[in-house]
Amino acid sequence: MTSENLSAPRGTSDFFPPESGRWNELEARIHALAARYGYGEIRTPLFEATELFVRGVGAQTDIVEKEMYTFTDRGGRSLTLRPEWTAPVVRAVLEHHLFTAGPLRLYYIGPIFRYERPQKGRYRQSHQFGVECFGFAGPEADLEVISLAWELVQGYGITDAVLNLNSLGDEQCRPRYREALTAHFQPHLDAMSEDARRRVGRNPLRLLDSKDPADVPYIESAPSFESFLCPACREHFEGVKAYLGLAQIPFTVNPRIVRGLDYYGRTVFEITSSVLGAQSSVCGGGRYDGLVRSLGGPDVPAVGFALGMERFLMMLAASGYAQPATRRGVQAIGLGAQARTVLTPIVAELRRLLDAPTFVDYNDRKLLAHLKTADRNRARYALILGTDELAAGELVLRDLEHRSDRRLPLDATRVVAELLVEAGT
Repeated sequence: MTSENLSAPRGTSDFFPPESGRWNELEARIHALAARYGYGEIRTPLFEATELFVRGVGAQTDIVEKEMYTFTDRGGRSLTLRPEWTAPVVRAVLEHHLFTAGPLRLYYIGPIFRYERPQKGRYRQSHQFGVECFGFAGPEADLEVISLAWELVQGYGITDAVLNLNSLGDEQCRPRYREALTAHFQPHLDAMSEDARRRVGRNPLRLLDSKDPADVPYIESAPSFESFLCPACREHFEGVKAYLGLAQIPFTVNPRIVRGLDYYGRTVFEITSSVLGAQSSVCGGGRYDGLVRSLGGPDVPAVGFALGMERFLMMLAASGYAQPATRRGVQAIGLGAQARTVLTPIVAELRRLLDAPTFVDYNDRKLLAHLKTADRNRARYALILGTDELAAGELVLRDLEHRSDRRLPLDATRVVAELLVEAGT
């Protein structure tokens, strides 16, 4: 294979400046927001035992049936690249006995892998931010999780964001709703998609998630779950809606929100936006009170969400959001070999003293070329040392925003650093 043939696998991406800067800014905001809500970061392996996802996500979901990257290792074990985060988080919590300390609030940032047709905002390796809140059965936890997601979206100024809310009930009321859905769809199956005919006998709720044009008319006329909720589930759903009202978070009850994973029950939600054209999901989540128990753990209630980071960044770009283009740091410019020799230890000292970046170009170039590089780096200052400055024993500190110069002694590195700190660079 020649170098011309080497490229990233289909459905994956490389990130480099300035795009990686946008990722860094989003991740920094996520870390700060999660910390404010009292959530701690969890990191799990990229691959897990295949059985974890079969049991946790559901054997009949599209993820398990069609989308997982599964392989057999040299020891004959079936392993799968992580297609979603919640089941691995629960596995890690159980393995390390974290529930013994009481309720848990965890968040994650990292890649997931799904074999699907790459399209706008959907990739075979993509990245998710999500939170998992364990140990609280009441609607207050639902509000907390939704509030965290809503604050992130609102903080970026996505003004057309809509919170869609639904309830999927529990083991008490869901069987009656399944029966009602089956009775509704059964007379129309001949006109519906092949997937619909396959799903109706296995999990009719999944039909509500179909985007096939042949299914849409029958989905729109399907009965809603809210009218089938048992008293306990109805009370919980009313509590979530009441808390959202108190928190002044607008929402729409959408009976077609079901999510694509089998572990969800009671509250489910999605935040959508139309900035990419058609209505598309920014993030989604809900309650999964039975998942911990189904994976061999205690009966622990839980609620969480996941946000696709690639799609979110695309929405930010489409909405006109621009990362603040403030100048920061200093470009060290040595004009000639002798100047670079003198400047190199000064650069090293500045990198020890400053939190802001110190940029340097070691090539022989004219001052104008160096200054253009400083502009590309968005440096606030240029520290210039040339033949004249060497002869005078001075450095020139140029303010690239206000285009003013200041001359300083060559041995004034700490003074330079203090000036830069004072300027907020």
